[in-house]
Amino acid sequence: MMKLTVLYDTPADVEAFDAHYMGTHIPLAKAVPGIQRVEVTRFSPGADGSAPRYHLMAELYFADAAAMQAALGTPEGKELGADVVNLGGTPATHLVGTVA
Repeated sequence: MMKLTVLYDTPADVEAFDAHYMGTHIPLAKAVPGIQRVEVTRFSPGADGSAPRYHLMAELYFADAAAMQAALGTPEGKELGADVVNLGGTPATHLVGTVA
């Protein structure tokens, strides 16, 4: 199984980001054929109250690397990719890996 992980920095406008992300971006991700599971983690402050390094993390699961490439190449996958511009320029780190 392959996993695409996206770590989002804290956006300039948290409320607008969250509204669009959860209301539009995640439903787009869930509509992509070939994505087996979508998980979103919103990070909390540390035990000492310090702000988390990242605002949230999205994890998209695929059967394998070929399935990931095929899914992201579908019209729905391309729509998901095009929607990134609507996230207000929030920096994100993308990681791809094999689930053990």
